[in-house]
Amino acid sequence: MNSTEATDRLLEAAEDLFYAHGVQAVGMDAVRERSGVSLKRLYQCFPAKNDLVEAYLLRRDERWRGSLRDFVHARGDDPLAVFAWLKNWFAEPGFRGCAFINSFGEFGEPTPGIAAAIRKHKDEVRAYLRGLVPDRNIADQLFSLMEGATVLAAITGDPREAEIAGEAAKVLLAAQG
Repeated sequence: MNSTEATDRLLEAAEDLFYAHGVQAVGMDAVRERSGVSLKRLYQCFPAKNDLVEAYLLRRDERWRGSLRDFVHARGDDPLAVFAWLKNWFAEPGFRGCAFINSFGEFGEPTPGIAAAIRKHKDEVRAYLRGLVPDRNIADQLFSLMEGATVLAAITGDPREAEIAGEAAKVLLAAQG
């Protein structure tokens, strides 16, 4: 197995385990076992667990934002489609909220690389909304609605939190003119 294959398998295993059980609860042995990658290769790819966590978050960010972007684009880049996408995500089996918020909460004060990966995700999502909505203030309010709906859906287990936030988003968008 080459280094790229090993990295992909490790990241896939890390994503499954970290999202389902939390970063702190999952040891490197569990990632190694799930991935089928040797311990030596694991540490060649990721010398420390924090390196693996940072890579996991960056990979998840790309996948998550890509899925959102594709869904919304297929619906004419309508900002309200964001909330339909959220509802679908919230209804997925194993939904546990935002991996970035969860990771931040677990670490309290994450290492600089992990903190940067978390901030990057949030900044990129906010920037994406600003690209969909001409009024920066309203785009930022939609971002807050997204974040709140995600947290509430994780806590309540109710995908309808996206509908509630979507209704508030309709009011905001109507108010812009």
